[in-house]
Amino acid sequence: MKPLLTIGLLVLSNAFMTLAWYGHLKFKEMAWFSKLGIFSVILISWGIALFEYCFQVPANRIGFRENGGPFSLMELKVIQEVITLVIFTVFTLVFFKTETFRWNHAIGFLFLVLAVYFIFKK
Repeated sequence: MKPLLTIGLLVLSNAFMTLAWYGHLKFKEMAWFSKLGIFSVILISWGIALFEYCFQVPANRIGFRENGGPFSLMELKVIQEVITLVIFTVFTLVFFKTETFRWNHAIGFLFLVLAVYFIFKK
C-alpha cells in the first residue's frame, strides 16, 4: 500500500509542480491573465506550488525507508524524476501544440528507465 500511495502522491505533486512552473506560459492566451505582470504571475505560480508541497512532503515521509516506507532516499529521488518527466511530457504535448516528441526524447527516457533499474538493483 505504501509504495502505491507514495507514487500516487508524487504524481499529484508533479502535476501541480509542472502547472506552477510551466502553466503560466499559456497565460497570455487567457484574457485577464495576459495583463498580469511578472510579480503577479510569480505569486500565482507560488500558490499553485503550495499544493505541490502538500503532496510531495507526505509522499517522501510515507515512502522513506527510515520512516517505515519502502524506498531509500536515492530510490525516492529517481522515482520522482521519472514521474516528473512523464508528467511534463504529457503536459507539453497536450497544452503546447508546437512541441513534438522525437526519437532522441524516447532514447533519453530509455536511459532514465535504465537509471531506475540500476538504482533499484541490489
